Amino acid sequence: MVREVLPGVPVGTRVVVRYLIEDGERATDALGELVERGEGWLTVRTRKGDQRVEVEDVVAAKTVPPPPPRRQRRGPSEDGGLLP
Repeated sequence: MVREVLPGVPVGTRVVVRYLIEDGERATDALGELVERGEGWLTVRTRKGDQRVEVEDVVAAKTVPPPPPRRQRRGPSEDGGLLP
């Protein structure tokens, strides 16, 4: 039987999943929206694209809050200097 990761968490929820790479030598994170899950795997949509993760490689996983709103860039002021 395959263990369940993020039980009860619906597709569309923002999550972070830490999983092993390089034959278990290192771990990395997938942060984004849970978009799909199957028998033994799940897919997280990250900034860089969809990341399919095998459940057997998952070390930890949890839901996370939405990202903070993007800050506006500061531009030059009317006199040509930078705004404070």
